[in-house]
Amino acid sequence: MKPAKLLRALVPTLATMTALAAVCLASAPASAQNDRPLRILVGYPAGGTADLAARLIGDKLREELKQTVVIENKPGAGGRLVMDYARTLPADGNTLVVANSAVMTIAPLTYRKLNYDIQRDFVPVAQTANFQLALATGPGAPAKTLKEYIEWLKASPAKNNSYASPALGSIPHFFGLLIGKQVGVEMLHVPFNGSAPLMNALVGGQVPASVDTLADLTEMHRAGKIRVLASSGTQRSVALPDVPTFTELGYKDIEGLGRYGFLAPAGVPRATIDRLNAAIVHAVQSADLKERFLKLGLEPQTGSAEQFGKVLAADAGRWGPVVKASGYTGD
Repeated sequence: MKPAKLLRALVPTLATMTALAAVCLASAPASAQNDRPLRILVGYPAGGTADLAARLIGDKLREELKQTVVIENKPGAGGRLVMDYARTLPADGNTLVVANSAVMTIAPLTYRKLNYDIQRDFVPVAQTANFQLALATGPGAPAKTLKEYIEWLKASPAKNNSYASPALGSIPHFFGLLIGKQVGVEMLHVPFNGSAPLMNALVGGQVPASVDTLADLTEMHRAGKIRVLASSGTQRSVALPDVPTFTELGYKDIEGLGRYGFLAPAGVPRATIDRLNAAIVHAVQSADLKERFLKLGLEPQTGSAEQFGKVLAADAGRWGPVVKASGYTGD
């Protein structure tokens, strides 16, 4: 082929290559952003239920999003410390917070001087699980059933009425007060900084009883080191089918569920929220993760970001009267 004809043949190809190069350059910033790690912040120590749930979902999100996922534990102040920190971060879709009912629902009802506003500073991304609460005894109490515990409690209430919870202002804190109200004994709350030190005290006999999430009590109950007497659901937990509910034992007003879910700093674009929600929902609905959650005592629960927002609004209405009746304020 003559040089002139060869040049004319190459012109369309060169033009096409130039156009493709322009498209690639235009898309480069988006690709760079996708290469940034997704940070999942956990406001509780490593090894607890919130941390384990975050790591299980994080492993799935690495596959779903084709993105590096980093779990960061920032424990303190019953989970409120991480909320204070997260609200200051950029709303770029690269940060999620694993939040539970303590920081999403209870803290706004009890603390008048919170540094964060749950509605102003955060946006719901996806619910991941419900969890039941439960009452457990250790070597410090002789009771093996709820009936025996209540009889022991009433025999010497001033001596036997203390119960531990993982934090001041937590759902277990208020659930313990609710138990006391329903059985007719004023309970004495003993707060700990997390479920791990609480469990050490319960197993060691320093406290006779504790109220915590069923998930955080499950392992030691199975090991025979503590005894879970009753749980807060309307049905028995799959994780501990041997444990009755308060409802089936005749205490229909001792009932309530907590939540786990993901929040993001307010201002994250809607399309990004939808993308993250879809990935989280798909992860939670996977058969192996469901099985792991159930073994932990978590009940998998997903839905849209809007549905999660409605659940949180309903929870505020459910727990508001309980908190108010307790007279407790965090500050």
